[in-house]
Amino acid sequence: MMTLAPHEALEIHEAINFKTLCLAKSKLMQGLVFDQELKDLLQKDVEQSIQALADLQALYNKAPFSAPVPDRRPTPILN
Repeated sequence: MMTLAPHEALEIHEAINFKTLCLAKSKLMQGLVFDQELKDLLQKDVEQSIQALADLQALYNKAPFSAPVPDRRPTPILN
């Protein structure tokens, strides 16, 4: 199995972070727009982003290192 160089793994990690933010923004905007054509475009972007993230994560599995994923998420601030 071929592994990624450390700098390649970091580049993919940055792409995953960026694509995750794009996905979140498209999902948020779907609830804020009223034009159906724009909602459809946003939905298409969401679906393509999910596929792109799956592809990037498959590549990231070839990284020569791994970072622990925390069990808990931060507590949201509600006030």
